[in-house]
This record gives sequence, structure tokens and C-alpha cells, in this order.
Amino acid sequence: MQCSVPNRKRYAQTVIFMAKKHNPLTLNPLQLRTLTLLQALAALPEHSAPGAEPGSVRIEGLPQPHGDHFHLGPWAVLARDATGLANEAAWMALERKGLIKSTFPIACEITKAGLDYETGLKDQILHGADH
Repeated sequence: MQCSVPNRKRYAQTVIFMAKKHNPLTLNPLQLRTLTLLQALAALPEHSAPGAEPGSVRIEGLPQPHGDHFHLGPWAVLARDATGLANEAAWMALERKGLIKSTFPIACEITKAGLDYETGLKDQILHGADH
């Protein structure tokens, strides 16, 4: 029996909704963490400016860790979660997938697709700062 509503399949009179695919570009963990941090940087006026493309944001002035963490606006980020910010291969992969335009290691332009990509990591790597 055919169902006329998209993303539904009927099996034995049960309607199943197909979930949106998590991580549709199959980014690896390093790429996901790097993109999450670039998205956070894009939201901070001291690190971002409008990009050349409509809806994109240019990111400059990447933060440097002190000890085992660094500060990113209102958040603290563990240095181990930010290794991709200094990893050219991670930037190249994000660029190949259309999420950023790189001028590694100086700056990047995060595209609208990069800003909209749901990494699912924001709550895991951006921690409330208390100092």
C-alpha cells in the first residue's frame, strides 16, 4: 500500500516516520568539533565580520589556549576539543564539504551551510566560564 505523505512508510498498518539523518555529510569527530567552534566564533563580534558570500561570516583572530583551556566569549573550551582549529587537514575537509572557505591558519569564511549544520556538540564542548 502506497502512502502519499513523504518520509512515511507503512508496515503492517503501522506508520513509521523517517528521522532526519544526523551528520548527513559524515563529518568525523575532529571536523564536528572544529565546525562547532567556528560556529561559536561566528557569533562573537570580536572574532567575526560579514563574509563575501550572502549569509556567510568571516572569522579571524582565533583564540590561543592557556594551559588546558581557552576562552571563547562566555564559554571555556578545553584545548583537547579545539585541536582542529590548528589542523589544516580538518579545515580542508570542511572546505571540501562546502562548510567553510579557508585561508588557513589566518582566517576562514564559514558559509551559510556551515552556520546551519547541526553538529550536536555545542553543549558538550562549550562550557560556562567562571573566571
